[in-house]
Amino acid sequence: MAAPMEEDPDGGPALPWAQAPVFSYSERDLIRSGVRWGDAAGSRFDAALRSAWDQRVSAGCFRYRLPSDGLPSRRLPGPRRFLAQLNPQRATERRPPQDIRSLRQPFEPERFNFTRIPAREVVFRLRREGEAGAEVQAGREAEREAGAEAQAGREAEAVLVINVSPLERGHVLLLPEAARGLPQLLTQEAALRALELVFLSADPGLRLGFNSLGAAASVNHLHLHAYYLDQSLGLESAPSSPLLAPPEAGGRRFLPVHLLSEPPGRGLLLYTDGGDLARAALTLHALCQLLLHRSLAHNLFLCRGCPPGLPPAQPACRLGVRAVLWPRAALFGPKPLSQPFAVALCELAGHLPVNNPQDYRSLTEARVLDALGSHVLPEEQFSQLLEDVSQMLKE
Repeated sequence: MAAPMEEDPDGGPALPWAQAPVFSYSERDLIRSGVRWGDAAGSRFDAALRSAWDQRVSAGCFRYRLPSDGLPSRRLPGPRRFLAQLNPQRATERRPPQDIRSLRQPFEPERFNFTRIPAREVVFRLRREGEAGAEVQAGREAEREAGAEAQAGREAEAVLVINVSPLERGHVLLLPEAARGLPQLLTQEAALRALELVFLSADPGLRLGFNSLGAAASVNHLHLHAYYLDQSLGLESAPSSPLLAPPEAGGRRFLPVHLLSEPPGRGLLLYTDGGDLARAALTLHALCQLLLHRSLAHNLFLCRGCPPGLPPAQPACRLGVRAVLWPRAALFGPKPLSQPFAVALCELAGHLPVNNPQDYRSLTEARVLDALGSHVLPEEQFSQLLEDVSQMLKE
């Protein structure tokens, strides 16, 4: 049941993050060097997030506790290096998914959304230095003088909240423009916030991702997942080839798009070293809009990784960020508990939360590839999509 809302000073319902602490950051906080596996050093952002998350574990804010020594994990034999984790409570104790009927289903304020969570689930607000509303701290009179600009700043403010049914330690939800009541459609601002979050972390294990409606999203209120996974994934250095050769690769407007070469494949890869985040966000948003125009659902996964190549020239490098977008046919309805895992953002990336011990012990790479391959686009349909992507990049 949703927690009752308090009233704010202006007479409307108070948002659960209204009194939450603010994590302010600027360009100086984005980390573009020194990120590597085996280095325990974290950033200011990592310390703040982990501390706040642990406090909420102690306060009993989650539906279940993760084991103190970590979830049972095993690498599946085979070249893909899939990582399976046994997490049965995630399947049985999570919030029931909403009834999703279309890719563009409007936001419905009367249904569950993140404005209805208890305030104790809010980690902190995220604010870029210089963002509208950042200076409006001197009481209601100053806020009235700031007028529409302050209101716009509050609506655009991003928020981190805990995922009460966590995949891993530090599992939170990024609400990019939480107060605006946006449906689960990736915006350019959401893509930019997600990219910034990865660069705010010095931990190569921080992962972010987005499930569209029809691709395992269970709440129709704009959000992305973020969590720490302290084991590497093959996606971080998976080989890829450019969709287009220079100078047509992306022009001045878009980043180049690369194609994953290994099964299950049929993923669109972008890479950024952090110097072109606005361009990267624009490209991701444009790709998602193209998929929606084709009535295709999609999953997005962001992680530290090496520059693209076939094979990559620097496979151990983790200074940049890889963003992989998988188009897929939309599926609506409940996720079947009879399957060893649902196919969503983390599974496509090679991280497999498994529902029961028997599947956890018996799962094979061939079985995983078969499950993933049944959800990505068929080869012929993917080839047709690439023609549209190529045309977009040339414009």
